[in-house]
Amino acid sequence: MSTTGIRLLAPAPGWAHEADVVVVGSGVAGLTVALRCAAQGAKVTVVTKAHLDDGSTRWAQGGIAAALGEGDTPAQHLDDTLVAGAGLCDEEAVRVLVTEGPDAVRRLMATGAHFDTSETTGEILLTREGGHHRRRIAHAGGDATGAEISRALIEAVREAGVPRAEGQGGVPHAEGQGGVPHAEGQGRIELIENALVLDLLTDAAGNTAGVTLHVMGEGQRDGVGSVRARAVVLATGGMGQVFSATTNPSVSTGDGVALALRAGAEVSDLEFVQFHPTVLFLGADAEGQQPLVSEAVRGEGAHLVDADGVRFMQGQHELAELAPRDIVAKGITRRMQETGAEHMYLDGRHFGAEMWSKRFPTILAACRAHGIDPVTEPIPVAPAAHYASGGVRTDLRGRTTVPGLYACGEVACTGVHGANRLASNSLLEGLVFAERIAADIAAHPAAPGAPVIPAPSRFPLLPSEARYGIQRIMTRGAGVLRSAASLEEAAEALHRMYADAAELLERDGKTAEPCVETWEASNLCLVARVLVEAARRREETRGCHWREDRPERDDATWRRHIVATLDPPASHGLRPGGAVPAAPATLTIRTTDTADFAPGPLPGGPHPTRPGTEQQR
Repeated sequence: MSTTGIRLLAPAPGWAHEADVVVVGSGVAGLTVALRCAAQGAKVTVVTKAHLDDGSTRWAQGGIAAALGEGDTPAQHLDDTLVAGAGLCDEEAVRVLVTEGPDAVRRLMATGAHFDTSETTGEILLTREGGHHRRRIAHAGGDATGAEISRALIEAVREAGVPRAEGQGGVPHAEGQGGVPHAEGQGRIELIENALVLDLLTDAAGNTAGVTLHVMGEGQRDGVGSVRARAVVLATGGMGQVFSATTNPSVSTGDGVALALRAGAEVSDLEFVQFHPTVLFLGADAEGQQPLVSEAVRGEGAHLVDADGVRFMQGQHELAELAPRDIVAKGITRRMQETGAEHMYLDGRHFGAEMWSKRFPTILAACRAHGIDPVTEPIPVAPAAHYASGGVRTDLRGRTTVPGLYACGEVACTGVHGANRLASNSLLEGLVFAERIAADIAAHPAAPGAPVIPAPSRFPLLPSEARYGIQRIMTRGAGVLRSAASLEEAAEALHRMYADAAELLERDGKTAEPCVETWEASNLCLVARVLVEAARRREETRGCHWREDRPERDDATWRRHIVATLDPPASHGLRPGGAVPAAPATLTIRTTDTADFAPGPLPGGPHPTRPGTEQQR
């Protein structure tokens, strides 16, 4: 059986629902999977943590990258992606992305998404962003691309859907009630909003059999149930909330990666967290979601300057301000260190009021809401956590190392991004691999056996306030700048946090009360520990992983991926005859050659990986 036996402490499921496919998440990746699966006749249940449009997709400003313009080709897009990925992209995965991408964007338009077009020719307007040598970024509403894509997909899903009760503990609306007519052979999409998915269900053979979840009721905490299905698609987005300042919404707490780890799946490249170079600086102590200043602002000609007006990126890279994001983030951070400043500036005053209001209305409004007018003054900016290039390890069909479990979008590590995501490739990746997942699910209709409901876990939950401690630990020790000493300090602090909770459980039989806040804190802690262990192991600087003590890239040793799993229960230091941990869960860290990135054929047994080195932490 593939599961590790580690589960979040939660009440036993009090209700069960049946579906063919469960999609966890409602961004571009999740909703595209749902629509494609329903079109193939599947009964789909979409589970989302808040409302349908509360994920990261609607916050995407810049746009979606694809070779749509005259003179541009998938081969050129591939080259730019490989350069940005700093030697760790899986070239086959990138080729899939760039060759299937243009048609995927056209299908998105057919679904109802409207991109900005020329008033004279009617052609899609394209812009440039960092790392791109051509204008290939399609945008909508100026700088509201994600919001437009989210709107179009949500409308399509609601047209194909059966309304589901929001915030209700227990079974939502029964099948067939309150929906719209469906064509013969057409599947349907049902929605469960305000629900946190807890853990994967598997059958006796280790095949995916569904999920457990908690529906957040009006003032109630007893809505734990299960959705049983032959396939589960994780599309839960990122984990930016593991840091104090991030562009990610509050729901981005790494839930999908944590669930996958507990289910026995492999995760890869978690050390590669992209810090967006230009996030509106709101103060050194600012926490939570911060306003993004899109890379498209630089693509249209804004300059990065220091307090004296010096364009410090010139001479650091041939593309200056439009260098790949890791290079720009490092350039800003270095200049901050050299000058003792807390931030740099993005100067777009030469745009004029009309361009700001038409091309970047969202950014203009956000800046003015914080007392800054980009029309008349430079914007203070600093790097903040933005995107996880790593995640749950998948093959080219989105399949993980657990049969029947898929991952798509930011939660996944497809091999496309390598050590640093190329700007605006994220929405495209969600589209392309969502369609591939739907095709694979349709090609493998076999149903799993009955799910095995395990005994309640005795692993401790962290208190809700631990979230803020984790964020500060990670910002200090594993942020833009890292070193052996800072990572060691972070690892020890996270270990102590978990060990204290484990000791309280062992000594007094007490742990934090199961609820959304404690489940999120526990997920964040698990994800943070894996990230730190991977960052400690990669003793080089590559892409968005910047080691001050190892400033050079080392292709001879480290052109490899770091794959992390949780050890099986026997390795957890459990006391004989009991299930109380004497120590925090152990992590197994393994490196594999880049040629062996994909986990191997599915469905089936273990996935082959070339032998590498292993280390237990």
